[in-house]
Amino acid sequence: MNSKLKLILSLFMSAVLATFHVGAEERIILLNEGNWQTDNGKITYFEDGRIVSNEWFREVNGFKLGDTPNDIIQVSDNLIAIAVNWSNIVQFIDTKGKAVAATEDVPNNRKLATDGEYVYISSYGHECGTVDGYVYFTKGYVAKIDLKTFKVVDTIEVGYEPEGIAYYKGYLFVANTGGYAFQEDHEYETTIEVIEANTMKRLRTIDTHQINLYGKMSQSGQYLCVNSPGDYYDIDAATIILDCDAVLSGKPDEECFEKLEYAATYSCTAADGRFYCIGSRYSYYTSEYTFNYVTVDPAKVMETDGAEGVYEDMPGTLMEDLKSMMMPYGIYVNPYTGYIYATDAGSFAAAGALWQWTPEGQFVGRYGVYINPAHFLALKPRSGDISQIGAERNDGYFYDLEGLYVKEPKKGRIYIRNGRKILYTGN
Repeated sequence: MNSKLKLILSLFMSAVLATFHVGAEERIILLNEGNWQTDNGKITYFEDGRIVSNEWFREVNGFKLGDTPNDIIQVSDNLIAIAVNWSNIVQFIDTKGKAVAATEDVPNNRKLATDGEYVYISSYGHECGTVDGYVYFTKGYVAKIDLKTFKVVDTIEVGYEPEGIAYYKGYLFVANTGGYAFQEDHEYETTIEVIEANTMKRLRTIDTHQINLYGKMSQSGQYLCVNSPGDYYDIDAATIILDCDAVLSGKPDEECFEKLEYAATYSCTAADGRFYCIGSRYSYYTSEYTFNYVTVDPAKVMETDGAEGVYEDMPGTLMEDLKSMMMPYGIYVNPYTGYIYATDAGSFAAAGALWQWTPEGQFVGRYGVYINPAHFLALKPRSGDISQIGAERNDGYFYDLEGLYVKEPKKGRIYIRNGRKILYTGN
């Protein structure tokens, strides 16, 4: 094709795409924790094969996010909540990164859940500012934030140092760690509290007999994946698979969960409803980490009393690539597209990396981010109607998202070809 004809095609595609908007498919918000007590938490915004910004929050708002952000959830179509732990802030932003509200009433906040009307957040703290004044606790608690006012309207005391929290069928499932047991006058916790979200009253407490239920839960329908790192000495790490329906139906504790002899330090829900788990086990005896990499089918685990449902296998090169990381620090599957992401914290003190795979586990690319990249949220794709482009032009050439002809496409980038968006893999 001569240069004149290429120019005509480029102008044609630009005109068509001006009419049919083409938006981003992969839109990932990544929380970088930074270094604890250094006030350098940052947000990375990733879109269609490129890092748009590693300073997204500050660039949009003109001020810092805060110290050690440790959870992020989508609350509604245009509202996102972020737990900024060491700054004692629950920050609310819109999907363009703009800060819309914040509360400092929940100190030492940890993990988030929502029913769309309220945000629920766990806290290691012993006090909370509410619409009725300050309330105080011996142990940890869960706070209920009204999204109309962004004020705490209710609380409930749970166990010591509560962590993961999930919302299911009107109930909150809260995992207690007792993680300060090594320095405070209490034991490690072994329980998961079940709380009616509407009344903030306790329904029941499930005793898993496994200490230190630490970290963010992954949720797949009625099933929760809960990690336990043990005590880093003599009690080994493990994973609890909890069946929320069994809990709510009143079954005995032992029929509501299964304990697996694997760690799930970093886990996520895959497109098929299974869990991908990276287990990081640390021993103070050896001062070393050991890892496990497994895929867990929670329904099969519960059906077989734990005898089946755990597979030391992941799609494509995903497991092999994860094992090549210096220090895996997070894993995530985009629920809208199925693309897989993971992070490598490296030395924990310098910039980390974001890795990307196709839904089939084919490695796409590696991108530089900030210190301790850990927590993910995918935004809905901004897809446009490009179906008519293929009807008008089916020439097999590559065009960028602005409709311009691309002579040498780059691996890992999104292009338009024959009227369809594709990820160029170099083939």
